[in-house]
Amino acid sequence: MTALPFALNHMAAPALPLDAFFALAKSLGIAAVEIRNDLSGNAILDGTGPAEVKALAEKHCLTIISINALQRFNEWNEAREAEACGLISYARDCGAEALVLVPVNDGSGQKNGERQETLRKSLRALKPLLDAAGIIGLVEPLGFEICSLRSKAEAVEAIREIGGETFRLVHDTFHHHLAGENAFFPELTGLVHISGVSDEAVSVSEMRDPHRILVDAADRLDNAGQIRRLRAEGYKGPFSFEPFAPSVHALSEPAKAVRESMDYLQSRA
Repeated sequence: MTALPFALNHMAAPALPLDAFFALAKSLGIAAVEIRNDLSGNAILDGTGPAEVKALAEKHCLTIISINALQRFNEWNEAREAEACGLISYARDCGAEALVLVPVNDGSGQKNGERQETLRKSLRALKPLLDAAGIIGLVEPLGFEICSLRSKAEAVEAIREIGGETFRLVHDTFHHHLAGENAFFPELTGLVHISGVSDEAVSVSEMRDPHRILVDAADRLDNAGQIRRLRAEGYKGPFSFEPFAPSVHALSEPAKAVRESMDYLQSRA
């Protein structure tokens, strides 16, 4: 059985300083990590420079697959452009391969016609910035009903029209389930985010980030099935743990919990 190429998002252990987080990944035999720009008191928000991040990744022999994320990327304006330029430069200088692009998720920008137009406008603006830095843009549709980009098919249409080699999809197992979309696009998928929901009391439409735990046998999202299908259809990239549940963040031994989830998914690969 081929080993699944797991990765670790800093959201799996957000209280750990970057050096300790990298050491956690290494201890699990994981060679790829995602860093974030939304963790208070931690790199990147604490002012840690990209050169220091790059040096830490090299120390632990890790690949930084992405910075997560440019928020509201499909609402393009001067502020977004400035933020994008800063994050793309940071990604380039710390050795990250990609920047995750997260759409507006507040109930605005959902109108048919308008949302497709704003998506294309943003991708067109981002393309030369990403290309100049040699960074991939990872478009991540969100399954929430209030999101302005729920459909991977809609994202793929725009990527094929504008993106060339610049953009790829994030297939998030949680958001895929919430969106109720059966389409998979392994050939255009650059990253898979994995997290599970085991709470039987919450309906699918009520599922939110705090419900997202490490995948276990009680998983309601069929992570194992999604992973099998992606691999069967040709996806060869990483599967990155991205749990948001406070119960996961409070774990005193995150390595043990992540290892159990890795073993569970590997046994069903």
